[in-house]
Amino acid sequence: MTQVDTRQKIKEYLVRLYGQKATEKITPRLWEVLDTYKTRLPKRYVAPPDQRDAFLITYGDQFQAEGHAPLKTLLGFCRDYFKGILSGIHILPFYPYTSDDGFSVSDYRQVDPSLGSWQDIQEIAAEFRLMVDAVINHCSTQHPWFLGFLQGNPRYRDYFITMSPETDLSMVVRPRALPLLTAFTPSGGNSLLLWTTFSSDQVDLNYHNPEVLLEIIAILLEYVAHGAQWIRLDAIAYLWKEVGTACIHLSHTHWIIQLFRAIFNDTAPYVRLITETNVPHHENISYFGDGTNEAQLVYNFALPPLVLHSIHQQDASVLTAWAAGVYSPSPEATFFNFLASHDGVGLNPVRGILTESEIESLVKRTEQLGGLVSYKNNPDGSQSAYELNINYFDALGDPEGRLSQDEQIQRFMVAQAVLLALQGVPGIYVHSLLGSRGWPEGVTQTGQKRTINRQKFQDAQIRTELADPTSRRSQIFRAYRSFLKARAGSTAFHPAGGQQILDLGSQTFALLRTSPYGGEEVLCLHNLTPRPAILQLSRLSGGVKTTLRDLVQPEKIIAQTDHSLKLKPYQVQWLAIERE
Repeated sequence: MTQVDTRQKIKEYLVRLYGQKATEKITPRLWEVLDTYKTRLPKRYVAPPDQRDAFLITYGDQFQAEGHAPLKTLLGFCRDYFKGILSGIHILPFYPYTSDDGFSVSDYRQVDPSLGSWQDIQEIAAEFRLMVDAVINHCSTQHPWFLGFLQGNPRYRDYFITMSPETDLSMVVRPRALPLLTAFTPSGGNSLLLWTTFSSDQVDLNYHNPEVLLEIIAILLEYVAHGAQWIRLDAIAYLWKEVGTACIHLSHTHWIIQLFRAIFNDTAPYVRLITETNVPHHENISYFGDGTNEAQLVYNFALPPLVLHSIHQQDASVLTAWAAGVYSPSPEATFFNFLASHDGVGLNPVRGILTESEIESLVKRTEQLGGLVSYKNNPDGSQSAYELNINYFDALGDPEGRLSQDEQIQRFMVAQAVLLALQGVPGIYVHSLLGSRGWPEGVTQTGQKRTINRQKFQDAQIRTELADPTSRRSQIFRAYRSFLKARAGSTAFHPAGGQQILDLGSQTFALLRTSPYGGEEVLCLHNLTPRPAILQLSRLSGGVKTTLRDLVQPEKIIAQTDHSLKLKPYQVQWLAIERE
């Protein structure tokens, strides 16, 4: 598509959003912004994701060493331990902020000086694919835009959403058990009610005002100028508000994401957009658009609770049935698969997949294991659990305490292997990769349930633990490293490769991955139970003599497919298929 065609597409989206008259007014300024950044952005070819891609999810100050900027310490640790097994780093919001561990941004254009500088960010981007957060549904009450609004600056008068107390907002979907509107008093004025979807310190931006959109476009381009290749659109489902609707997944929100895609096609085609929408699966995948015009990646939010459910119930049936219907809509789009993150395990994505009693079982088990549960308000005034706040290692524990540490590590790693085997790009939270436990003391300190999975590390201490081959951290990291190396070495795990979910019995989650280039096939077998599993593999041969070779230990021949195969409790087998 030529620049003329791309810009015509951009203009069409603006007309949909704001009408012809407003579009004619703002497009000259938008072209000026795009042309300015095109001279600043790197002129380079960046390969699309392949089987070697896997992202670390981490805070900028996750690794701390006295006298060193945390971002420099982060790069040093990643360089020493993750180079060659992880291709990218998702640094959670590293901007100045006032609350919510970075997601209440007070300055979009700066790096929090307590973390480091843009130079530090660019040095990370020079060695790893960099994913940054675009926290653009809302900003902090200390952001200059909002302070200007409170001071009566006419420029910012329509940057935020004011509501009359009589407005009927009963249809609005609430992601939190907090008030939708918060009262603020401008200088010399009367109290106003403003839209605050997530907290009283996070004031929603008004995208009905095209000036807000222009500001955000320039900010996104600024991130790319500093090395970002992937942009995570945080809480994007709530972006556009329309009284009388649910104010989630509105057409205007999709048009804005499609506009962003068109803008990057024009200025930096290598940029990948990834949407963070913690909602039921069928709603989540709408952010792929038609597979070519919206987000290139969508968080696979149903995966974490489904894997937990399957292991706790010792039954892979629901996971197998769900995964059989999950597919990427085009070679240009794929899932961002994850099991753990800085947030908890969302429950909304599996409503309609699991029954309410099955979801309640996850809630009860989480509480039995020392975790916490967050609730949201429903339109009828009731509340329902929306998130399990627990470290994923702990979530796979046994409330009766019957698992040894070695058994729990096996249980944990079979879950991680499922994540790595599935079609898509894996995202691995730092606390999973390094075998952390939960941090209830942090919850006591902050009063925030999510803090249970957000403990920061002393760099020297973590290195010491990883150097001890008997430590939990070392055992988990070494197992993870083996799977990541095996994955990177086979094009069968390419995001555009084939995926066939196999029903080999309720104990085992099984899938066949095939290379998009032909030739390579890998059979991925995961016993999700504490019992041995006997698998009959004869139908995989297609009448051709076939050998199965261990992908993690290539010198090891496992079986020929005219034989049965026995998996030990919680065993993983990734088997390269060699057909004669």
